[in-house]
Amino acid sequence: MSSTTPVAVVTGAGSGIGAATARRLAAEGHHVVLTGRRADRLEHVAKEIGAAGGSATVHPLDVTDRDAVRQFAATLDRVDVVVNNAGGAVGAEPVADADPADWRTMFEVNVLGALQVTQALLPALTAAEGTVVLLSSTAAFAAYEGGGGYVAAKHGTHALAATLRLELCGTPVRVLEIAPGMVRTDEFAVNRFRGDADKAAAVYAGVPGPLTADDVADTIGWSVTRPPHVNIDLLVVRPRAQAAQHKVHRQS
Repeated sequence: MSSTTPVAVVTGAGSGIGAATARRLAAEGHHVVLTGRRADRLEHVAKEIGAAGGSATVHPLDVTDRDAVRQFAATLDRVDVVVNNAGGAVGAEPVADADPADWRTMFEVNVLGALQVTQALLPALTAAEGTVVLLSSTAAFAAYEGGGGYVAAKHGTHALAATLRLELCGTPVRVLEIAPGMVRTDEFAVNRFRGDADKAAAVYAGVPGPLTADDVADTIGWSVTRPPHVNIDLLVVRPRAQAAQHKVHRQS
């Protein structure tokens, strides 16, 4: 890797949107640092990137571990982009029956994890005139039944992005928020429904063309590669079949 090669850190890079984003940024010429909790998944993605002619390294990391995040940041000489993708949903119970532990888990990963990674990498990002990307969701703007904990967490991610952008105004760091709607990946809905594949499949039943991880990665790649003076404050991306959080066209 040349000293002039831009470096992108992607959290939750072992699967789904994170893996797709890592592949896209590598194709755009970045050396990609893959982080996540599953080393085997990260190694697989790194091999895919290498086979395609890109450059990647692997660093297993739990973004909720503040000391580990700080130690990770200390290993990097340069950071041009950080994509705070690590997150997810746990459970779909109504508020009356929700387990506070599930809400705590979602907040710690989606909000505090992104906060800790951003804090640790901000000096390097400032030196490189870099870009912070935060993956929120259309859930950051509209509540829905059974989604209270995830909605609350993604509202937190949105607040983090908006506040950070205000506080960094006048510095050379851009803050981008990407808010996907309905995205079908291998794990998101399955994890949410605690491994119940039938319930996960029902989320997308009849929906013509839900977004894919590559669709979101394409959006991130485009946003990051705009000229340095251009900031994509907030980009909402949904499938055509989803007009709003509660309005989804389904074919019978």
